[in-house]
Amino acid sequence: MADLLPRGVTLAFDTSGPACCAALLDRDAVLVERVEAMARGQAERLIPLLQDLLAEAGLDWRDVARIGVGTGPGNFTGIRISVAAARGLALSLSRPALGVGMLDALAQGLPRPCLTVVGGRRGTVYLQRHDHDHAAPHAPMCLALDDPTTGALPPLPICGDMAAEIARRTGGSVVPPVAPLAVSIARIAAGRPAVSGERPRPVYVRAADAAPVTDLPPPILPGPPRP
Repeated sequence: MADLLPRGVTLAFDTSGPACCAALLDRDAVLVERVEAMARGQAERLIPLLQDLLAEAGLDWRDVARIGVGTGPGNFTGIRISVAAARGLALSLSRPALGVGMLDALAQGLPRPCLTVVGGRRGTVYLQRHDHDHAAPHAPMCLALDDPTTGALPPLPICGDMAAEIARRTGGSVVPPVAPLAVSIARIAAGRPAVSGERPRPVYVRAADAAPVTDLPPPILPGPPRP
């Protein structure tokens, strides 16, 4: 069932990279937008940052009609921070929360077809191709820079922090994003129908660096015999 709330104020945020970024939109008009660079501490800073944005716009939590949240790919811990916050706010405010992939947000408003790319860890990049608006979406990929697939990509416009490196391999052109990340997340979330019961989910393109322990627990030795 589609959400029936009026499309008014959209609150959007992302912590999948080394920053806390957030934006407030009233329909398509940007009310407030903020980016605070930080390698750590997003969990402690995110909610106070959102409160600061609402106060600056003269609003409170009840004025938020929907929530947009960045779902990655990116830093695993950062993605979980923002997705968990969005789910909690959606539950407490009885508002829909919609997840938006970072690579989709980078492509927002760009001419199609295009590529979006952000750097990963250990010499990898996250990359996604975006065809015309009505074409079936391509899934994001995690590739090594020296992967032959990277060099075989078509020479399309490329957006993202690794755009110059990929353009050098493909012959494509570097283009800047149309808007700050949180603003693009908000615009996509504001224009997407919300489905009742739907919750944002993290986008993990590769496996986590830290995996759960799979070794068997040590045996429990019997205690000394009772006298």
